[in-house]
Amino acid sequence: MRIIAGDLKGSRLKNLKGQAIRPTSDKVKGAIFSVLDTKVLSARVLDLFAGTGNLAIEALSRGAASAVLVDASRQAVQLMRDNLQNLERSSQARIVHEDARQFVRRTEELFDLVFLDPPYHHDLLRTVLPDLQGKVSPLGVIVAETAQDDVFTTEPFELRIVKEYGGTKVWFLQNPE
Repeated sequence: MRIIAGDLKGSRLKNLKGQAIRPTSDKVKGAIFSVLDTKVLSARVLDLFAGTGNLAIEALSRGAASAVLVDASRQAVQLMRDNLQNLERSSQARIVHEDARQFVRRTEELFDLVFLDPPYHHDLLRTVLPDLQGKVSPLGVIVAETAQDDVFTTEPFELRIVKEYGGTKVWFLQNPE
């Protein structure tokens, strides 16, 4: 797993062996950032279910202003901390060891770009999405990853694009116009 573009291009990220953390593949990550294009520049990023920090660190490499990385796993938090320190991005990021829904409910921050990559087949998007209302800037984007066969309601957000890459489906959502 590596950073694929920006000033950290080619840098490797640490990952756990096994299925404890399922990072976004380089192919899917490249496709996501191709769709996002310049929306990453100066963005305030929220990475829920952050795992390795792969998506948030890619965004920082491509010009995001800051990132909040949230995960309930102690192993994931340590992994993110190591990756951010190794790449000298700790000053741009804040790691939160907490359940994603609890964090979203208590935060008063506003984000321009939100990554949601929860464990597949656990119905976590359905429970987290409503709580994100009012936490995403007017032109902000939510990028949600699911298994190819997962279906969920995108309310209160509007679906803009859905893309499929192998066994992964990527949903791009925004605030209603």
